[in-house]
Amino acid sequence: MAQTQSAQSGLTVSSVLVTAGMIFTVGSALGFQHIGGYTPCALCLLQRDPYYYAIPLGILAIIASLLKLPSRIVKILLVLIGIAMVIGAGMGVYHSGVEWSFWEGPITCSTGAPSITTNAGSLLNDLNAVKAPSCNSAALRVLGLSFAGWNVIASIVLAAIAFYGATRKKI
Repeated sequence: MAQTQSAQSGLTVSSVLVTAGMIFTVGSALGFQHIGGYTPCALCLLQRDPYYYAIPLGILAIIASLLKLPSRIVKILLVLIGIAMVIGAGMGVYHSGVEWSFWEGPITCSTGAPSITTNAGSLLNDLNAVKAPSCNSAALRVLGLSFAGWNVIASIVLAAIAFYGATRKKI
């Protein structure tokens, strides 16, 4: 009985850690966009998709763990989250390679989310005037890494947490 509770609490901790990490990571990206004024390129926006799919899975994993559903349900959810984060890391590597000119980016690289207008009367003019940033130039580098590079690190760490939680044996 104590072993089952320990394994269940380990799943809960892993589920909470990975979900909180994903929320923090995508929340930071949204903060840089809406508060910091960094307009994301098309690849930046695509890199958020794995988080948008995996966060609900993380919430389900937390709920399943707290409701003491069979541990295999939580483990399957954690594996799915881990896979999503590996995909996100791959997308980040691709985007970083485009930024460092290792390979060409997609043709859609110049399209992205335009800045938000505050005047509805000039909406059409704003749409024609505002150009999204190119995917091949990093808006900001911190310690030599762009947002895409930091996403690779975050995604790998989150995938490791998810896979560790999914593969834990009963103590």
